[in-house]
Amino acid sequence: MPSIAVSHLYTFIALTIVGTLLVFSFSSYASIVRTIPEIEQLKNILDHVAAKGNELLTLVITTNATAQTFVQLPSTIGQREYWIQIRNDTSNAWVEGALGKMGDGETKYRVFFPGKVSTSGYHIGGYGAAVLECYVNGSIPQLNLSSVGG
Repeated sequence: MPSIAVSHLYTFIALTIVGTLLVFSFSSYASIVRTIPEIEQLKNILDHVAAKGNELLTLVITTNATAQTFVQLPSTIGQREYWIQIRNDTSNAWVEGALGKMGDGETKYRVFFPGKVSTSGYHIGGYGAAVLECYVNGSIPQLNLSSVGG
């Protein structure tokens, strides 16, 4: 008789472990499914900012003037914060961004600008519209990114 009670106990423990594994795997899957559209929206924002930056660069290089534009961006992506910044090195310039707080070390996504450009600035989601300003500094175009709200 005691062996039947012990086998029922082992069965109950095994079913509890399997149920826990199923719950965690489904919650992980749901988290991944929710993150994919957020990443796509971040990539669309980066493409939009890069396109506006390219428009300003073309205008400034052609007319040798100073130009500025406001880019309306969402305050959050889904329920998450995000940030974007423009950077350059000796050969390339790009706009990059990630979900979360700036400097969290998350995976960054980049969209490159054509040609030689000097860039600086960043925008954190939730601080108003982004401002792109472009002018020629010597012979190299300068593209700056900032936030209206802070």
